[in-house]
Order: sequence, then C-alpha cells, then structure tokens
Amino acid sequence: MVSRLQSPASGRSGSGLILLPLCLLLYYFKDAVARFVVFEMFQFPHTAAWALTLLHFISTSLKIFLLLYIFMFTMALLRTWFPMEKIRAWLESLPVFPATVAAGFFGVLTPFCSCSAVPLFISFLESGFPLGMTFTFLIASPLVNEVIIIMLAGLFGFRIAIIYAIAGLLIAITAGLLIDRLNLEKFLPPWLLDFQSRKRYDMQPLPMASRIVEANRMVRDSMRRIWVYALAGIAVSSLIHGYVPETWLARFADGSHWFALPLALVAGLPLYSCSASVAPVAFSLVDKGLPVSVALVFVMAVAGLSLPELIMLRKVLSWRLLLIFTGIVFAGILAVGTLFYGLL
Repeated sequence: MVSRLQSPASGRSGSGLILLPLCLLLYYFKDAVARFVVFEMFQFPHTAAWALTLLHFISTSLKIFLLLYIFMFTMALLRTWFPMEKIRAWLESLPVFPATVAAGFFGVLTPFCSCSAVPLFISFLESGFPLGMTFTFLIASPLVNEVIIIMLAGLFGFRIAIIYAIAGLLIAITAGLLIDRLNLEKFLPPWLLDFQSRKRYDMQPLPMASRIVEANRMVRDSMRRIWVYALAGIAVSSLIHGYVPETWLARFADGSHWFALPLALVAGLPLYSCSASVAPVAFSLVDKGLPVSVALVFVMAVAGLSLPELIMLRKVLSWRLLLIFTGIVFAGILAVGTLFYGLL
C-alpha cells in the first residue's frame, strides 16, 4: 500500500527530471527547428516578410518558453526549501537595512506583475513589516523578478540582464531605505496602521520526489498566468521584426536626444503588461534602431510603474505617499537609464 501511495509522486518527479535535459537539447537546436518548420516543412519563401515574421515567432517562442521552464523549475525547486512563511519570519528578525536588502532579493524570487504584487504588499504591512521594506518588495517583484531576467538574458544576453538586475535592485533598495528614513507611516490609512501578526505555520520536511512534483506544479501555475502575455509579446515582436523599417525608430528615439529617456519612461507609464510580454517588444525595438538604454527604461516603466498599479495603490495609500513613491521610482529609473546609456 505504501508503494502505491508513493508511486504517483515518484513517477511525476521522474518525468520532471527527464523533461529538463530535453528542454536543454531543444533549446540548443531551436533556430534549426524554426528554419525546418518554415522553410522545409511548409516550404515558405525565404525572402517574404511574413515568412521571416513566422520564423522569428517560432524561434523566439522556443527560446523564451524553454528558458522560462528551465530557470523557473530550478527556482521553484529551491523555493521548496525556502517557503514564503519562513522567509517572512526571517525578514522580521533582521534590522532595517539588511531586511530591506533581503526584501529586494525576495522580490526577485517572486514573479509578480506590478498589480499582482499589491495584495502581498498589503499583507506585509498588515503583518507589521517596516513601510520601506514593503515598498522595496513592491518595486523589486515586478521590476527584477526571475521571469524578466530570464527573458532579458535570452533576448539581450547575460551581460545586459545582469546590469538590468543590479540597477533594478538598486532602485528598489534605495527607494525602500529612503521611504523608511522619511517616516511616512503616518500617511497610511487607519486600518493599515492597526497591524495584525499573521499566523505562522511549521513547515514539514519534504522528500526529494515531492519537492520535484511541487516545483513542477509551481511552474505550471506560473506558466498558466503568463503564457498568453508571452505569446502576445512575441507576436508583436515578430511583427516589428518583419515589417518595421530598420531606421524608423532611430529618427526620433536616438539616444543622442536628451528627451529620449524621459519619453520612454512616460510612454511606458500608461501601459500594463507583465514582463513576459514587454521584454520581446523591447528586443524588437532595439533590433529596429532603438538604443538599448532607452528600451530598458521603457521595460522598467511598464513593469515597475504602470498606471493600473498606481490606481490599485491609491486604494490603500494617501495621495501624498503615492506621489512620493512615484517620484522616487521615476527618478530612480531615469538615473539608471543614464547609467545604461553610459555602459551599453
């Protein structure tokens, strides 16, 4: 009877381990697979714009989804040793500065869009966490989460992804420390000032087979949330790749214009998109002549400071606190955009 109860988990864990090397193998041959499908299987013309658009769509889709599975499975497996309840308890035991830094790294491990991070932001405040630390999480989670880092690495290379991650963490940590220093808790609504401690649960150790099953479940849940956005972003990226003239964007968004960075930031504010869709679009804009620094500022604006997020935050924050938060993040993105321009 015991073996029957354990066999489903063992079988699912074995399939998860087999899938990982298959994904790595397919990732290595992704371009060859895309060319075979477009030019050999369907025999589409090599010079047609729509055929090149389809080729880009298939190749980029394979690249993005395979990278997402490989890295998200690895991160999800690590999370089975570090559940959220345990992380929250650990953060509460730290002084303000290291707790704020740790909150930034915790945001990297939680792939939320800007609006999805707001409920957890509220729960942190209700648990009595310092305001600066919760804002650090709120900024880092959509801005520098694992999904956007994986996609930037796959599209732009690991160097740009690492520079983006460091810059995003600097914005989140600096903003959190500054907000904490300003003692802005008095601008929170009364119902949030009455903090309630959340119940803690003792986590039972899991066998490795159960950890792999749980990691696959977390990957499936994450993929269900983002696959539509990812495909939409890749589709827009492919259309730009196939049909937008090479120098069209460079005419008015050249990095030599002083207004390029602020324009990219303001252009991203009204938009709401998860990182899975904005990163491919930014890559195609760069491919058509937009400077990398301007494209990354646009990504940060869409991912970390969208108008829908600000509307949701207005329900729990006063106007003064909301404007202070927006101004700090806005200035931080412009500052790192200037850094991007000097490095990239």
